Amino acid sequence: MEGPSGAWYDEAAGPVVRPYALTGGRTHYDGGVEFDLVALIVAVDPASSGDDSVKLPASSWSPEPEHDMILELCRTPLSVAEIASDLELPLGVVRVLLGDLLDHSLIQVRRPAPVAQFPGERVLKEVIDGIRAL
Repeated sequence: MEGPSGAWYDEAAGPVVRPYALTGGRTHYDGGVEFDLVALIVAVDPASSGDDSVKLPASSWSPEPEHDMILELCRTPLSVAEIASDLELPLGVVRVLLGDLLDHSLIQVRRPAPVAQFPGERVLKEVIDGIRAL
């Protein structure tokens, strides 16, 4: 069962590639950063930063197509959950791929606001009452 691109393909399931093949057998990211489901990921644009240090290092690492797809999606900030959904990849795989991109300074991770910074229930009820009064 070979598809038009020459890759293995199953009509019902789509491309037959195991998740561990996309991550080189890695199951989690060991870089010390937790990719929360709601953490926002944004691609770094080296041209707009004016910083020439944000480039791929002269190492043997070359991004996989999935890395490129993540960078394309993250031109505008997206949550980790949205990236996994858009790429139709398991969350664990997306976290490993994001770790690769973070290691090479190709993305930024923006943490969600702590719950303590959200307004309390009383404030929200007052806002709703104020809107109803209009």
